[in-house]
Amino acid sequence: MVDEALSAGAVARRLGVAVTTLRTWHQRYGLGPSEHIPGHHRRYTPTDLARLEIMQRLTAEGVSPAEAARWARQAPDPTPNGNGTVAPARIHPTGRDGGGSIPVGRAGPAARGLARAAMRLDAAAISETIAHALAAGGVVATWEGLLRPVLAGIGERHAATAGLIEVEHLVSRCVSEALAAASRANVPTGPARILLSCADEEQHTLPLEALAAALAEAGVSYRMLGARVPVAALVEAVNRTGPAAVVLWSHTRVTADPAQLSALLAAPRRPLLVLAAGPGWRADTLPAGVVRPVDLAEAVSLSAAVRDSLDQSRRD
Repeated sequence: MVDEALSAGAVARRLGVAVTTLRTWHQRYGLGPSEHIPGHHRRYTPTDLARLEIMQRLTAEGVSPAEAARWARQAPDPTPNGNGTVAPARIHPTGRDGGGSIPVGRAGPAARGLARAAMRLDAAAISETIAHALAAGGVVATWEGLLRPVLAGIGERHAATAGLIEVEHLVSRCVSEALAAASRANVPTGPARILLSCADEEQHTLPLEALAAALAEAGVSYRMLGARVPVAALVEAVNRTGPAAVVLWSHTRVTADPAQLSALLAAPRRPLLVLAAGPGWRADTLPAGVVRPVDLAEAVSLSAAVRDSLDQSRRD
């Protein structure tokens, strides 16, 4: 927590709650911003934020909002850490410290807030956090710095506990809706030069949806085939549309059959570029001529470059 006053929006992102929730906590329970500069909106101090964190933790564990607010208001001032930050008081009316959390590695406050909102199954806060990140930083930055760390953390927790299935489903739906909205807001003009598809039996589509939204943001038209596309259907789509590039996504080794890539390279209307995207593909098994992008930004860059190359050759 930084030792500075924060706006309501910044606090909402740190906690993973909606701004309307902060207003409710302020109006009903007196947990509002305490710093006031004439002519400006009130701002939240580190002490205010520490009390809100107590309120959030207790309500997430089933304590009534009124009781949680009472404990938050009675909490001692946060303890200085000696480095410009403060540690919130650890307080719980039952002596418990709270449940588990979603690990997000070195991701920033927005990702930690999103993870908290996900654990509470707070769809409004999840959607608000994602929408703000998309508006502020764009698709690639939002995916790499916010969405991917949280989704990976959910997967890590599920692998360790076999739980959080409900969290994964809710977050996936919110992410998918946000990416679809971003794509609709940036509909490119011109023919679709890029074909996006999951490998046969591959059901993880969110990274491909992120690529679609990033391409739209970059002004690159595309077609999305989606999940579980049989290789025969994919080759048929290539022959019918003649894309400049095909991106084939595989999340796991089970769906990463290199024969699918070989079939694309042998298609009558072979694309200029075949991209094997996703962690399922092994570099040492890829057919010659297939490119494996290292991240979302590179996939966008390669797709845009091959689109431009095809358009230029047709003009010449």
